[in-house]
Amino acid sequence: MGMSAEDERAASPRDEEWPEAEKAEKLARGAALKWASGVFYRPEKLEGLGHYRRRETQRNNSIQSRLKSTVQSYLEGGLQQMRKLMEEHVQLASVVQVLPQIFSVHEVFSHILQLLHGQHLLEAHVELMMVEQLRDDILSQLHLRGLSGAQATVLSYFSVLQDLNESLAKQLWDIVGSSLRLVREDPVLFVTAVRIIEREEKIDDTLLLEATFLPPGRPKGWRQKFYQVLQDTITGGRFRAPRMDAEGPGLAKHLAALQRDIVSELRVVKDLMVQCVPAHYNILSVCTATYHQALTSHLQEILREDLDKQGLFLLLEWALRVYHSPEMMGHPDLLPEVDVSALDPLMSSELVDQTERRYVTKVKASVFEWMQRTLEVEFKEWFREQEPEMDHQGFFQSALPAIVMQMLNENIQVASLITDSLQQKIYNMALEELEAFLGRLREALVQCGKEHQQDRAVPKYYISHLLAVLNNNLALSNSVSSLHPDTACREVPGSLQAALDRMQKKATQLLLEELLLDLQPLCLQLPSRKWLSGSQLVGSMCEVIDKYAKDFSRVRKPVCTLLLAESELLVANQYLRALLQRKMVCKSREERGQLCHRLLQDATQLRELFCGLGLERGQQSLEAVFALRELICLKDPALLSLEVLGFITKYPDVSDEHISTLLDIRGDVSKEVRHVVLEMMAQHPQALPEGYRPIFSTILVPVQELPFCLRKGKCA
Repeated sequence: MGMSAEDERAASPRDEEWPEAEKAEKLARGAALKWASGVFYRPEKLEGLGHYRRRETQRNNSIQSRLKSTVQSYLEGGLQQMRKLMEEHVQLASVVQVLPQIFSVHEVFSHILQLLHGQHLLEAHVELMMVEQLRDDILSQLHLRGLSGAQATVLSYFSVLQDLNESLAKQLWDIVGSSLRLVREDPVLFVTAVRIIEREEKIDDTLLLEATFLPPGRPKGWRQKFYQVLQDTITGGRFRAPRMDAEGPGLAKHLAALQRDIVSELRVVKDLMVQCVPAHYNILSVCTATYHQALTSHLQEILREDLDKQGLFLLLEWALRVYHSPEMMGHPDLLPEVDVSALDPLMSSELVDQTERRYVTKVKASVFEWMQRTLEVEFKEWFREQEPEMDHQGFFQSALPAIVMQMLNENIQVASLITDSLQQKIYNMALEELEAFLGRLREALVQCGKEHQQDRAVPKYYISHLLAVLNNNLALSNSVSSLHPDTACREVPGSLQAALDRMQKKATQLLLEELLLDLQPLCLQLPSRKWLSGSQLVGSMCEVIDKYAKDFSRVRKPVCTLLLAESELLVANQYLRALLQRKMVCKSREERGQLCHRLLQDATQLRELFCGLGLERGQQSLEAVFALRELICLKDPALLSLEVLGFITKYPDVSDEHISTLLDIRGDVSKEVRHVVLEMMAQHPQALPEGYRPIFSTILVPVQELPFCLRKGKCA
């Protein structure tokens, strides 16, 4: 059944949609017919029909191309809106897909909380990561669209997530804090914690690598927190400085506990914890360094206290010896994995030096106090009503050298257990204190001498104790060289040797003063007519000397020999002093002969006494008496000048006054001869040779009264 034209138009959507198109087509056809009839109205024009056809075809193609371009541009503008709508449709579809997850978030939160309460940490963490991923995806989309205002709403909706994170983290850090116990008892929880930390670390790394959007709370840095918690656990309560009352034994107990605990815990780390964490954690090295740094700070904290010498010694010994020994960081169970050699020392060289000096100061105070008590005891011993003790050889002595040297030796030996530098410091201090002690001992001896001068009966055994002092001084002198274990360091300082010499000199001087006091009453009888006629004066002197010599035998050589030599010098000096100061002028040749005989007798008797006591003739000053006798015995005064020249050459400390006095004693020397002799002496000044023992220089003679002292006429 055919359709009418109206029906066709009604049925044609194009006609309804594009009525202008039909009109345009009709107009175009009309315009084309008009143009064609104008061009081809003559037959000859038909020959160019092909040319016109090609031209119009090209033009038509160009128009169609432009039309297509216009239509395409139009369509693309409409498709952009379509694409946008499509994207929104896809996004909405994705939102619709996750709506069930979003709506179920709070239910998941409750489940996670239950899992955390039941310590099902791995399961709880899986769900926590899922919810975090959902939140972060939403936040990322908002971030990309610039819809930052909507982020607050999302964060508020997921706010419980932060609390759950903190709850999980708290459990993790509690586990890490108990890790040293857990890896021994039940390592599962610790391994679980490490696995969760590693998961979080990977998420952190991924997000940081993309670096487009970092969700809140990222990066969590839980591995770093793991190290921090572990280090805080290690450096916990045990690293607290003991109180002041914990010095000495208390500090020793504290350090021993540290040593025991650190070795035990490092064993656990090495044998158990290492197996529970990834290798790149370097857990053993981290723990070793943590203990090391904690100890460094801890020792510095302890050293801020005013420790006694025992406390300072313990710290030095522990830090420099015990710490590296097989009892601690060098323990066989820790080697070779535990190695502190690459770490800084527990105590810097500056701190060690400072601590050593503090220790030396404390020891010095202790040594001073001990020596002072020893000196007080010694001083009291001098005044006791009994002789000093004797050793097995019969030499007087006291306990003083043994006490002093034992104390110094012990301190030096103890210091050698720490460092060579501490030993050297203590050694130097010991020598300084010994030197100071000798000074105080000498002062005490001087005080004792003063009291004895006031009353020679006090102390009762004064001489014996002086002899003991000399033996003690000799013992100290011999012991000083053995104080330092290193033979290369045994040189006695000059100042200490001088102190020892002064001590010996003072004791010797006090002894000689005693000898002098006993000799003086006898020397006062020299010279005299009674003496000249042959008394036993020198015999009595020999008895006194012999008595003292027996006492001197209680002193060890070479001091005993020194005492004899000094006594002989004293006797010679006193004998010559008596002759020169209380001169006796010979009235005749017979008197000169008698005087020469007496001098020979006395000098020979004294010389033989000292030779018998062990003093050789060459060591005796009495030879001066023999030489002086030769000057008096010379028969021809004209030869005196030559004789005196020989005398002054041998005894260069003799003066003009001494020679003049000797010439006076002769009683037969003229003024001219005296002048020649003195002139010769002036022309031959004498210098004292090295090592010469002066004998005349200490003897003062009366001022000459020439010529008024002469009798009328010439002396005969």
